[in-house]
Amino acid sequence: MGEPGREEYKIQSFDAETQQLLKTALKDPGAVDLDKVANVIVDHSLQDRVFSKEAGRMCYAIIQAESKQAGLSVFRRGLLNRLQQEYQAREQLRARSPQGWVCYVTFICNIFDYLRVNNMPMMALVNPVYDCLFRLAQPDSLSKEEEVDCLVLQLHRVGEQLEKMNRQRMDELFVLIRDGFLLLTGLSCPQVLL
Repeated sequence: MGEPGREEYKIQSFDAETQQLLKTALKDPGAVDLDKVANVIVDHSLQDRVFSKEAGRMCYAIIQAESKQAGLSVFRRGLLNRLQQEYQAREQLRARSPQGWVCYVTFICNIFDYLRVNNMPMMALVNPVYDCLFRLAQPDSLSKEEEVDCLVLQLHRVGEQLEKMNRQRMDELFVLIRDGFLLLTGLSCPQVLL
């Protein structure tokens, strides 16, 4: 992640105006439309896998800056609302854009990893994150290398936290993964990394 306190984010892929919007949101969140910032971050996260990995840290920094500045959570609320909209349309996203789907899962797992309430992961994200991982563990997903890679990476990233929040669902997820791999024949990437 780099040096603590270092606030460099990979925003070069944005146009100059959006880069300025994000820089301002990080330094002076009260000076910008935070709902717009949330939408910009989510939109870009669905298109850019590298950014979707980075976005959780950026969102955390904006939330911290807003909380210190005004004691508000406008950005967090806007971000969670947008994540919920995308979550509700996740099957359509997966059908329309497999890469967008993988980016979404990466992003929501990053948000789950970074955002905390009383030093605990946000309960509101536990089931949506599990649901996304369960979808990645379905046989049709396990036959796609990109989705398997995403599942493995996200389990490494947030699996332990998820298990602490709901062990039964983690047990069910691993049974599903095991059964899914056993059902598959001719898998192009027989990397059973789990």
